[in-house]
Amino acid sequence: MDQLIEFASNNIILAGLWVALVVMLVYSFVSGLTSSVKEVGTHELTQLVNKQDAVILDARSPKEFKAGHILGARQIKPEELKQRDFKKLENQKGKPIIVVCAMGNTARPVASAMAKDGFSDVRILKGGMNSWQSANLPVAK
Repeated sequence: MDQLIEFASNNIILAGLWVALVVMLVYSFVSGLTSSVKEVGTHELTQLVNKQDAVILDARSPKEFKAGHILGARQIKPEELKQRDFKKLENQKGKPIIVVCAMGNTARPVASAMAKDGFSDVRILKGGMNSWQSANLPVAK
């Protein structure tokens, strides 16, 4: 323990970075558990689409969407994302909605905004399109 304290006092910047990383890791874990938006895997997404007629909402850029997207996915335009304009999805409020992005990071704020806007069952695809393509699941172009 004495060596750890000596190291931290001699290397304040490294010790500070280590503490910051630990805090960010704990925050990301806790925020994921307490979030109203849950993550689903590729298998769960497929089941939701097949059994509950879930809507897949692609939050990537139009260029990425055209390069390949999940079959039946709808794209939401960047302008609509910035303005949090979900009016064209009003009739889908009762259905499960899965928001998809490239890696699963940018979908969470979109899904949270949708949940605040009254959508009852909003989820995100864990790992985004990267996980979908890694599982060799079908992609439409």
